[in-house]
Amino acid sequence: MARVACALWLTLFLSAILGAQAAAPAQLPVEPPEEDVTLSPGREYAFNPIQAEKELKIGMFYAKKSSWKAATMRLREATRWNPGLPEAWLRLGECLERSKDKKGAREAFAKYLELEPEAKNAAEIKKKLGL
Repeated sequence: MARVACALWLTLFLSAILGAQAAAPAQLPVEPPEEDVTLSPGREYAFNPIQAEKELKIGMFYAKKSSWKAATMRLREATRWNPGLPEAWLRLGECLERSKDKKGAREAFAKYLELEPEAKNAAEIKKKLGL
């Protein structure tokens, strides 16, 4: 008898739930579309030397694989997180030079020399810039 009562109660309970769902259409929460934050134009950069070093290492990884576009993108990120990081500017200039962007390479090398005027390779960089 208890089994019959339990089965009856379960049947009524399930029919009430299913009937309520059929009466009202299910409303799923609306989520905003996913966005790639690196592509958004309003991204703001604050001084973050740890993130800059991370981007520099990843950029160098891509440069060793001769993936100049990926390396350039990561090295630009490094210079945005820490504009005073001379190695990032030097490596960015080298990658831009290899990808045939002479103007960008000159700007990166000039910034490198501005930050490290007494660097060991300063004469070589000045020669590339025609100074």
